[in-house]
Amino acid sequence: MSLPPLVEPAADLSIDEVRRYSRHLIIPDVGMDGQKRLKNAKVLAVGAGGLGSPVLMYLAAAGVGTLGIVEFDTVDESNLQRQIIHGASDVGRSKAQSARDSIKEINPFVDVRLHETRLDSENVLDIFADYDLIVDGTDNFATRYLVNDACVLLGKPYVWGSIYRFDGQVSVFWNDHGPNYRDLYPVPPPPGMVPSCAEGGVLGVLCATVGAIQATEAVKLITGIGETLLGRLMVYDALEMTFRTIKVRKDPEGEPITGLIDYETFCGVVSTEAQEAAAGATITVDELKDMMDAGKDFELIDVREPNEYEIVSIPGATLIPKDELLSGRALSQLPQDRPIVLHCKTGVRSAEVLAAIKNAGFKDAVHVQGGVTAWATRIDKALPTY
Repeated sequence: MSLPPLVEPAADLSIDEVRRYSRHLIIPDVGMDGQKRLKNAKVLAVGAGGLGSPVLMYLAAAGVGTLGIVEFDTVDESNLQRQIIHGASDVGRSKAQSARDSIKEINPFVDVRLHETRLDSENVLDIFADYDLIVDGTDNFATRYLVNDACVLLGKPYVWGSIYRFDGQVSVFWNDHGPNYRDLYPVPPPPGMVPSCAEGGVLGVLCATVGAIQATEAVKLITGIGETLLGRLMVYDALEMTFRTIKVRKDPEGEPITGLIDYETFCGVVSTEAQEAAAGATITVDELKDMMDAGKDFELIDVREPNEYEIVSIPGATLIPKDELLSGRALSQLPQDRPIVLHCKTGVRSAEVLAAIKNAGFKDAVHVQGGVTAWATRIDKALPTY
């Protein structure tokens, strides 16, 4: 959909800026007017990770005058496979500060504003208020609904991207001119149904493709050129190397967004059944180690995927993937004569499985809080994490 330019042009460009942006200036559709609009624009990136990296780097290079970054995490070694705004020397540093330094190296004319906090219903409206456009690269549903609802309330456009393994999706949401995120996804998927990138993995270069499309949409919105993805969902399959677009329309029966809600509860990060099952049936990795050292007779079940099991495992664990247990196909592999201890990567999937097997009659079962990640960080630090 064609839209008017999002921001007014700045008064002028300096001689240095004209030299820097000359390849934009000679494009008739961009020109001096479009570059001045980029200079005057204020764009907020939610996240400085896999998608935030190319978004921030390309918008900085393009000459967006003000870039905000909402990010509370630190750089981890596992980030470096895809989060290209960070380097090896940044491991352990604030992601926001690392991203700021990279942006300043790309373009010293950019004003970088950091919001080193977790975005929530208390602060989102205040943070978003100062920006023209929000670009979201987060990988959890609670934040996506929060960003969408805040953008609707403030009347701001929202460039959304999503990645998982070899697949990517991109769209533009702007409730004043077309659909918002809830028109595409009225309700979140059931807890545990859609793994995060941390659980399911992501091809590193997929971030570059999807993030570059998000940055392109931001430039188009700011300058008012081209046809945006408002009202369309772009779906990218890296293995097949195909792009397809799906029309997205406003839901005529959709509930109006009049305020912010509790998004963690709305998205049910862990299902109610899992929470109930885990109550009184959760042990720590220290308690698991004590059980092992005492020679207690129990069955330790790892409910992750085979490729995760190859990376790292807790000694003595038997691999039975979550889906095999939830479907009932592998219930016969569980012992009836001794306690069962379940674990996954962090404890979310094992809690879901715990609820299922308790319903199937395995009452003497518990799961491990923190999973194999806690084991590797607390019990056996020689093991890798991922």
